Amino acid sequence: MNAFAAAVDALFGDPNLARDAIWRAGGSGEGTPVRVVLRTPDQVTNFGAGRFVTAGRMLDVRTADVPSLDAGDTFEIGTEIFAVQGEPLRDAEGLIWSAEVKPA
Repeated sequence: MNAFAAAVDALFGDPNLARDAIWRAGGSGEGTPVRVVLRTPDQVTNFGAGRFVTAGRMLDVRTADVPSLDAGDTFEIGTEIFAVQGEPLRDAEGLIWSAEVKPA
């Protein structure tokens, strides 16, 4: 394990940062328990001469836990379910998936 993988494991193991979730490929089935980091960064959208700031929802999950992540997959966090929308991206080291999510 390299230093980056060890750091990722420490971050996802931190109870103040990461949460328990259930990942369901395609949004159905029994699901797999994983740890996720749910973020709500501001997103800027330009429309003509206007600029709009909205709250986005991003979810990070380890690629070791979720080898393949696709649009339509869902994550159940407590009583909320979030669906992956768009194309998820991996970090430069290939350790973390980042995906935009919306309430399902």
